[in-house]
Amino acid sequence: MTRAWRWRAGVLLLAGASLTAGAAEKPAETLYLFNWTEYMPPGVLEDFEREHNVHIVQNFFTSNAEMFTKLRSGGDAQYDVVVPTDYFVPRLIKADLIQPLDHAQLPGLENLLPEFQDPAYDPGNRYSVPYQWGVTGIVYDSRVLDDVPRSWSALFDPDVNSKAPFTLLGGDPQVLFGAACASLGYGFDCTQKEQWIASARRLMATKHRQNFIGFTDSTATIDQIVRGVSAIGMTYNGDLAWRQAEDPETYGHLRFFVPEEGTQRGIDTLVIPKRAPHPALALAFIAYTLRPDVAARISNYTFYATPNQAALDQLDDALKKPPSRLSDEEKRRLVFVPLIDKAQLGTLSQLNNEMRSR
Repeated sequence: MTRAWRWRAGVLLLAGASLTAGAAEKPAETLYLFNWTEYMPPGVLEDFEREHNVHIVQNFFTSNAEMFTKLRSGGDAQYDVVVPTDYFVPRLIKADLIQPLDHAQLPGLENLLPEFQDPAYDPGNRYSVPYQWGVTGIVYDSRVLDDVPRSWSALFDPDVNSKAPFTLLGGDPQVLFGAACASLGYGFDCTQKEQWIASARRLMATKHRQNFIGFTDSTATIDQIVRGVSAIGMTYNGDLAWRQAEDPETYGHLRFFVPEEGTQRGIDTLVIPKRAPHPALALAFIAYTLRPDVAARISNYTFYATPNQAALDQLDDALKKPPSRLSDEEKRRLVFVPLIDKAQLGTLSQLNNEMRSR
């Protein structure tokens, strides 16, 4: 979700198109989008601009925590559309930072796959619309490692991996602790304090191992493996699929798997902040992304899966094979990051801070 080396070109293309349009006629409104980097095709934005005679200004965040802090600091009155991951939607609702959606203004909701029409994190999609989804898993260099167990032990067990350099995701602690929990047999969706404490101890021991390289984001994990700095680490399947399609010679030898103990199924969503300056335009934009052809264009660009059933037959062939496409067995191992309350979040944050500082 953080493809920095490619998004700059997209921003320049979008800016150029907007300036050209502005020279002919001044757009009536501006849509402010707060998004993950390189997570929306410039062409989709340009087409929406032309269709609605508007200008789109896009800003970026690199973690859900960063996005949440920005909205809580007044960003809920600055942006029209934001792209949080599923488990952050209840936090945004509870903090009164997003507004209910008018489904009458969202034709295309019926295009969603049944599993996305009434999600536990937002029953009835009252506040959010599914945008893209992917999974957290393990990527490794097949030229360096040829017998990797399909397990979190490949990262967390020093007896299984005593030498191969490795990294862990350093973003939201629920994902990091979920992986550690799964490695201990508690399941990726653990929520008990005792389980988190045990996971913090495992993480602390793990980060002091000689072959631990550090905490990174998803794309940095992939790049470090390609450069030979690391050999294995945590990443998102869409990030790897995109790079392999863009440059198969450089990334073709990397392999991805879903650990047998289970892992995260993450759904990124579209929401409208509570004090969005242009809520009607925001609804029009979300409805635009629900069109089957637009939804397919988005997935064909990001290499993440679409929740739009009507778009499936328009996907590129690259999205119909691993690591984008998962087997039924792999899908059965997926869980959502669990919903936790404020007190639990405080406990987890404290444990994460203590683990990272020691």
